[in-house]
Amino acid sequence: MAIVRHKQPPLRRLMMYGVDHVRQAFASLGELWRNPLASLMTLAVLGVSLALPSCFHVLLKNAEVVEGSWQTSSQISLYLRKDLPEQSILDMKQRILLYPEVESVTYMNRDEALREFREISGFGDALDYLDSNPLPPVLSVIPDPRWQNPEGAAELLAKLENEPGIEQGKLDLQWLTRLQGIMNLLRHTITGIAVLLLSAVLLIVGNTLRLNILNQRSEIEVLKLVGATDAFIHRPFLYTGIWFGVIGGMLAWWLTEVMVIWSEGVVKELAGLYNSNFRLVGMGAFDGFNLILLGALLGLIASWFSVHRHIRDIEPS
Repeated sequence: MAIVRHKQPPLRRLMMYGVDHVRQAFASLGELWRNPLASLMTLAVLGVSLALPSCFHVLLKNAEVVEGSWQTSSQISLYLRKDLPEQSILDMKQRILLYPEVESVTYMNRDEALREFREISGFGDALDYLDSNPLPPVLSVIPDPRWQNPEGAAELLAKLENEPGIEQGKLDLQWLTRLQGIMNLLRHTITGIAVLLLSAVLLIVGNTLRLNILNQRSEIEVLKLVGATDAFIHRPFLYTGIWFGVIGGMLAWWLTEVMVIWSEGVVKELAGLYNSNFRLVGMGAFDGFNLILLGALLGLIASWFSVHRHIRDIEPS
């Protein structure tokens, strides 16, 4: 008598495949719960390892905000001829505003320039002995954000100096170059440290799962004896690595926000000394979600390499 095999519909097989994955995912989470001390120690190390690069990311993000405000406050000063008529200066201002490289232009006449110099220089009494105002009218030009780098600002300055009536243009290019160099150094340093710390996450997850596999060696041998596939044996360990990464990422997000809140008062006090309203910017939901995804991805990669290598070497005796 022939045995008739009934194949299940493709949709039902797909549903059962998904249900099996969900069951093994939650079983892996339960395995972490059944070993609380070892799991907590591993998760704590993972959380700190992921929190350090995320803190550096927050530091870099806030440094870029400060850099943007500094570059925006930098300006090109155009010193005009003293005998230039007022109408000619106003026409020049409107003409410069039409430049695509220019964001705004501010005009300061000679009287305003002298009044400002008197206030900030401390030589008010000495200026009273002058027969005439020695200061020229000034146009202050703020470059467009796309032209606030040293190369763009230098090109704009050279273009503005071709305008008739301008005696001298001034821009502190050295200051902009140094600022850009400091930011590039900060980015490279943070990237290098982040790579090292994320590599540590891979090693921690991989070594933890290696120990788990060795502890369950006899169970894996029994599963292979009854015909379980390698994919079926791998799956719980892969989900364990993912859970390590997800929970470690959540812990790192929380630690980073705690560091931001803890540092906010000191930063606010320092900003007040410079008459600034700067406030620390935290990670935010988008960066936090990406951190959790990164943790899950690192956990999956580490677990895959560890599981693929060590389970393959286990054979029933």
